[in-house]
Amino acid sequence: MPRRKANDRTGPVKTRSREGCSECRASRVRCDTKKPACTRCQERGLTCSTKVVLKWESEFASRGQAFGRAGVWSKSKAAGNLSTPSPSSSNAFSFREQEWCLIPRVEAWNFINSLTDAFRQPYQVTPTEDDHALVSTRRNRMKSSSSYGLGLSTIQLATPLPSLSVLPQFSGSIRGHLFDYYVQRICPRTIASANTPSPLASIIIPFSTTASETVSNAILALGACALSLDDPKYCALGLRLKSEVLKGLRYRLTAPGSLVSTSDPEILVVMMLLCLYELVDHCDQRWIVHLKGAKELIRFRRQQAASTPRQQEVATFAERFFAFQDIMGRTACGEQPLFGTDHWQHNERKIDPWMGCSPELVSILSDITELSRTRRQLASNSDHAALSTKSAALCRQLEELIQDVEEEDAALQAIAEMKRLAAVLYLHCALNDASPTTPLVVEYVRKILRLVSDMLDAGTYVGLAWPVFVAAVELDPLNDELWKDANGDEVCGRPLILRALAAMSEYNVLSVARTRAVIVKVWQVRDNVLTPSLGDSSDNDWECYVAPFSNAMSLA
Repeated sequence: MPRRKANDRTGPVKTRSREGCSECRASRVRCDTKKPACTRCQERGLTCSTKVVLKWESEFASRGQAFGRAGVWSKSKAAGNLSTPSPSSSNAFSFREQEWCLIPRVEAWNFINSLTDAFRQPYQVTPTEDDHALVSTRRNRMKSSSSYGLGLSTIQLATPLPSLSVLPQFSGSIRGHLFDYYVQRICPRTIASANTPSPLASIIIPFSTTASETVSNAILALGACALSLDDPKYCALGLRLKSEVLKGLRYRLTAPGSLVSTSDPEILVVMMLLCLYELVDHCDQRWIVHLKGAKELIRFRRQQAASTPRQQEVATFAERFFAFQDIMGRTACGEQPLFGTDHWQHNERKIDPWMGCSPELVSILSDITELSRTRRQLASNSDHAALSTKSAALCRQLEELIQDVEEEDAALQAIAEMKRLAAVLYLHCALNDASPTTPLVVEYVRKILRLVSDMLDAGTYVGLAWPVFVAAVELDPLNDELWKDANGDEVCGRPLILRALAAMSEYNVLSVARTRAVIVKVWQVRDNVLTPSLGDSSDNDWECYVAPFSNAMSLA
């Protein structure tokens, strides 16, 4: 019987359903869309599914077919062909008329992942695989090359280099290789100036030549720990050396007459090297143990008789090391200080190359942190007025502070200025209730990150931890565009900060995984507006968003 024409049919025209299953659509029949299986699939024993099928324009173009509604179906054409759309058609488009967006370069350190623990445990900060990937990225790159160098002496991983003559007993051995790594790779990475040797080399190495084996083992353990970031086979060796150092330290502390021996700075040096070991390894709570132990040891030392000038030089550096770590770490969390201000002179404006700033700036930071810690305990209006007066005085000191450098050193001067700007920003956020949207904060964040960008371009990566941290946690999430580069492209804050952290991880000796984890946590909290669960109404921005996550941080 001949098929009736369309104009002879009665009733509604049956068409395929948009909600039809895949089997019915493939057979070009109408689906009744019953669930869990349509009637046709149930009768034929077929798997009824409504999965989405992706169609690609390139596949249609290769078959000479139009994509989607770009063509017009024509019954007069052969089945499967589409008529060419007319230029005047509203659906027609020209390939040349399309505007294409440039895809920015995306690096491994650009990604920030939010896990469920970010909501279930809002106060806990644990470095994730993404944070440790900053180090593993360098490790994988170093594995692909037989040597490495950053403007310093190149070290071959395959065979140990001849040891330096200062410790000839290590010559030709794996210990000599670790000692050379400490001298050539670790020490230069701990100082911001290229014109001044690191105290870890100029002070600690000569001292180690006459000290006990525990000191030299501590140096070798630190070298093995840092080297294990590039070659994991040194990890076990570093742990064994660390175990020997701990045994030697325990013996010195418990042996008869140990109280008298505290005048010898050897124990303090060993504690400092163990503290550095933990900072290089994971930078977790363990380095605080050595900080607290050093506090008690220094207290005992100062009760003993005066030491020789050489011992005093070593002890002074070790004491300043611990005091500086304490002050810079407390700026983030605002905890009670372990070391007093007697390690710093308020009028000493000469930049210390190891600290990257003047002792006067460190003294001001200590005063700011102490005022911030006691701010919430103030009750009367007179107490708040006194705090405001002290805050204004400290702000004037920072604005008028001129930090001097002995020799012409542009990099060291820039780092000292960066830390001064970060100190002003920290003061306003910790004491004056400023927030990322405050115009002054926006201005100072932009200034700091501009200097950070210049330092990265110049190849300087040491001494950036604290300025980067302060600028990062006070970056306005809704105003991330900072400036335009030479090509007219927007420079955004978060990618710049992540790039700085990646560079610091590669070229610094201390781990930045925890610093990155805290910064990312602050960003996540700001993005998710979790303020009510992190503090009360009396908390300012720093106490609400930064302090709860910043325990046991090393920002020195």
